[in-house]
Amino acid sequence: MLEISNEKIDYREINEKVYSLKTLSPPKNARRLAYILVILFAMLIGVLFLPWQQNINATGKVTALRPADRPQEVQSTIAGRIKEWRIQEGQFVNKGDTLVVITEVKADYFDPELLKRLQEQVDAKREGLQANQGKVQALEQQINALRSAQRFSLDKANNKYRQARLKVISDSTNLVAERQQYSIAKSQFSRYDSLYRNDGLISRTDWEKRQLKLQNTYAKVIALQNKLLISRNELINARIQLNSLTAEYDSKISKSQSERSSTLAYVAGSRGDLSKLRNKYANIEIRNQQYFILAPQDGYLVRAQKSGVGEMLKENEAIATIMPAAPSIAVELMVKARDVPLIAKGRHVRIEFDGWPALQVSGWPSVSVGTFGGEVKVIDYVISKGGKYRLLVTPDPKRDGNWPKQLRVGSGVYGWVMLNDVPIWYELWRQLNGFPPSLYEEPGEGDKEEKKTKKAEKSK
Repeated sequence: MLEISNEKIDYREINEKVYSLKTLSPPKNARRLAYILVILFAMLIGVLFLPWQQNINATGKVTALRPADRPQEVQSTIAGRIKEWRIQEGQFVNKGDTLVVITEVKADYFDPELLKRLQEQVDAKREGLQANQGKVQALEQQINALRSAQRFSLDKANNKYRQARLKVISDSTNLVAERQQYSIAKSQFSRYDSLYRNDGLISRTDWEKRQLKLQNTYAKVIALQNKLLISRNELINARIQLNSLTAEYDSKISKSQSERSSTLAYVAGSRGDLSKLRNKYANIEIRNQQYFILAPQDGYLVRAQKSGVGEMLKENEAIATIMPAAPSIAVELMVKARDVPLIAKGRHVRIEFDGWPALQVSGWPSVSVGTFGGEVKVIDYVISKGGKYRLLVTPDPKRDGNWPKQLRVGSGVYGWVMLNDVPIWYELWRQLNGFPPSLYEEPGEGDKEEKKTKKAEKSK
């Protein structure tokens, strides 16, 4: 083989002479198998580069989007005893239909004529209130009349007081003048007395006349002094009478005002009592309506928590459960907290309902059979008790049409929140390393870009 020797070997001759070499040649089946394995390996390598749509799987149940469409319990507002059932389970009821009739169990409401008697109390209290209101008006008129009489009486007393004061002034002036006359008469008598006693120039008759005049003047002074005292007493009496009238009328007016205030207080209390009676009447009237438990909305009676006749009910105790007739169906999915940042409103979701045969290839939704499409409508802001977040998914009629009409609230579902397309080898590598899915764009951005490109093409 190294061609060191001078002798050469003819390999063709050896091959023709040695039969075992021909016998040990590779068989054709082995070659075919090798070709097949190579092709399969090449196909496997090719499959690894095929697109795979990432997704987040979750489980949940069927629910209603609006709280008003979810099953609700019908409760008894008051305590009572079941008298009559007017429906049966599974029956359709309209809003306002009577479900159960109950009777009273509290002794305060046993009287069948309770409303009538309360109405009589209301009427009596109203009449008493009206009478006291009339009394208040009469007292107001009385007070006005007393004030008018007080003004007239005080004016009269003031006039009398002024007259007495003027009379005192007049009598005082007259007294001063008369005293002046007395002083003059006294001086004249003194001179006349000197002339009569010392010189004898005047007669005794003239002297006596002057003495008489002096005495008359003195008598007038005394009379005027008495008159002035009488006038002053009259002035004092006029002042006392004025003050007495003021006090008398003030007392009468105060008494009337006090009585008016007492009546107003009674009127206010009567109004409060009347309001309480009206409130009690309205409450009992409403309570009488609560003996008939009505359906809050159209729907089906799915479960009765109470049964039989004569069973006792407590206040706010559930009697039955009603399912609304036409709820807005949605799907409630529970996802892990680590997957929530990757989910946004509008994300497409593939859903498999319990009872509907389906084949779902999570990475290739186009080849799935029996699943239904939806979109994320609500993402809870608060984590649930199980450590997961709740998603509400509604039908997506643009892609897959509506969901089956036979769906019932509470049915189990399995869902896949669809994310981005990646190669299969990347998804396998991500799953082996436990990395989260990739998120390159928000949901809806691709649709917006497609719309923009279509508009641009149309404009061209």
